[in-house]
Amino acid sequence: MRQKRIAAIHDISGVGKCSLTVALPIISVAGIECCALPTALLSTHTGGFKNIYIEDLTKGIMPIAKHWKSEGFEFDAIYSGYLGSMEQVDLIKQCVNVLKGDNTLLVVDPVMGDNGKLYQTFSPEFPFKMRELCALADVITPNVTEACLMLNEEYKAPPYNKAYIEGLLKKLSKICKGTIVLTGACLNEKEQGAAAYSSEDGKISFVSCPKISGIYHGTGDVFASVFVSLMVLGRGMEKALKAAVEFTCLAIENTQKNMPELWYGVNFEGVLPKLIKLLEE
Repeated sequence: MRQKRIAAIHDISGVGKCSLTVALPIISVAGIECCALPTALLSTHTGGFKNIYIEDLTKGIMPIAKHWKSEGFEFDAIYSGYLGSMEQVDLIKQCVNVLKGDNTLLVVDPVMGDNGKLYQTFSPEFPFKMRELCALADVITPNVTEACLMLNEEYKAPPYNKAYIEGLLKKLSKICKGTIVLTGACLNEKEQGAAAYSSEDGKISFVSCPKISGIYHGTGDVFASVFVSLMVLGRGMEKALKAAVEFTCLAIENTQKNMPELWYGVNFEGVLPKLIKLLEE
């Protein structure tokens, strides 16, 4: 029996904890091979550093995918994150056609905004392009901002009531016919968490943990990487949601305790042994 394998299509920052530098260790700890398909190389992440060097790797996306196909590699999941342009979105759609097998899970994290705003590198048309990729997905993991952008709705600041979150999930299910996972689904000022909706049976799940103040770069990547790992391991939506929320909160707690510069990146490495326990559970 071969080892399970995930194709992770993300950018990579040499310094700063996000995208591939998060996905690689978390997926590996889950006992899954993480095959990296980098979309861009950055000297650091963009959340506070200056004079960042960026190398666009768009031209290499399809050659890598085609080489993997020619070698006969099979993937249990394709997991995409930040995509820097509408051209890259189109290329990932092509990659899906090349790499996706009958049993391959397509997970799309539509990274493009936060705190009610589209990232400044994107045009207003970008969310509608991202909808095209989400429409192909089995699982999508937007935050509330990204959900509102794709739905062309006005953003509301947290906390939210359950009816509002359930409404967003059901509207997103008209874009993606699979599992919808919504991060930042805060139901009160003392908690943080996520919600998930299964289009298959209409079940909605909420998981939360105590809210910790501060801004933590890369938490979305931590969450999505744990979630996709458990889904590939066959644990199901509810267990994947619970583990992803719990581990992300553990990482945030560890960051607050041990890192004075919270914006630098979430200190998930220090709690990776706890992820192993969550996976065992």
